[in-house]
Amino acid sequence: MSDKFAFTLHATDGAARTGVISTPRGEIRTPAFMPVGTAGTVKAMLPESVRATGADILLGNTYHLMLRPTAERIARLGGLHRFMNWERPILTDSGGFQVMSLAALRKLTEEGVTFSSHIDGSKHFLSPERSMEIQRLLGSDIVMAFDECPALPATDERVAEAMRLSMRWAERSRDAFGDRPGHALFGIVQGGVTRELREESAEALIRIGFDGYALGGLAVGEGQEAMFGVLDYAPAMLPADKPRYLMGVGKPDDIVGAVERGIDMMDCVLPSRSGRTGQAWTRRGQVNIKNARHMDDPRPLDEACSCPACRNYSRAYLHHVFKAQEMISGMLLTWHNLHYFQELMAGLREAIAGGRLSAFVAEFHAQRAAGDIEPL
Repeated sequence: MSDKFAFTLHATDGAARTGVISTPRGEIRTPAFMPVGTAGTVKAMLPESVRATGADILLGNTYHLMLRPTAERIARLGGLHRFMNWERPILTDSGGFQVMSLAALRKLTEEGVTFSSHIDGSKHFLSPERSMEIQRLLGSDIVMAFDECPALPATDERVAEAMRLSMRWAERSRDAFGDRPGHALFGIVQGGVTRELREESAEALIRIGFDGYALGGLAVGEGQEAMFGVLDYAPAMLPADKPRYLMGVGKPDDIVGAVERGIDMMDCVLPSRSGRTGQAWTRRGQVNIKNARHMDDPRPLDEACSCPACRNYSRAYLHHVFKAQEMISGMLLTWHNLHYFQELMAGLREAIAGGRLSAFVAEFHAQRAAGDIEPL
């Protein structure tokens, strides 16, 4: 196990890449999907269950953890890894996206953002320096620079203003992060869907120098076609020897398309959120277990899946416990969804390594086009 942070590229297939991110807390196989543990837990899952699905790294949320239970309390209790019983790598976002979504509850200045807690209305201040301090207290392995992410659609002027502020904050984040061997700081490329702004942002971040680079400001309402349009050129603007992280993505077809275009890391709440609302993601598309067609169906969600939900329970049972509002419903469906997402990532890694990505992607889309198994 490495005592440093490093990225090793093992193979490419077109723009797609597979490799390993080495950290003192373990290796992260790329392309990687990071389950989201917003408040120090992946909802409805035990940490060892998340690991059993194949996850190498989790994401924690700076905004939520700074409000409750506070970063200082977590630090006194031994850091986020010990606190949530996850000893493998953790990436924390900077808090910027959540704060920016509180449009009516915040005041933005060059120095940072003053905002009111959505929990109790208490006042807080978040700046690049404070974000770095919080993430240090949490003990994050991968720290994200503090940025502003305007919701799309927005005018070019608004996007440019936010991007340039983010670049000034990126430099302050780099200075505040300092020298922390074994820990990494990622810069975040902004610029909406405008190529020139993305180019300006990438160049500014490369000049500052980061351990990895994220593409932010996507999957925020622009649609898949526009997002893929940016991904057709934006990853190539970044250093080939550093990890590339697409923030907040996404659905399985978003993931596959992003990997085809050179993305190494992704995160999304979708697998767990869908699991709690009765939705299962399978190789044949999405299954709504609440639908009456599943009431008497003895078959598993996916006969080819080896997760506990598919091995041990029928669609009829999953339908019943969802309708009865039993906790096991969210537990089993979330486990299945996370298993499916990690299985998809493993398939992508194997296909890239073997030079078979085009065939893998064609099969992925063919299975989804075929739809769910026929009802009895």
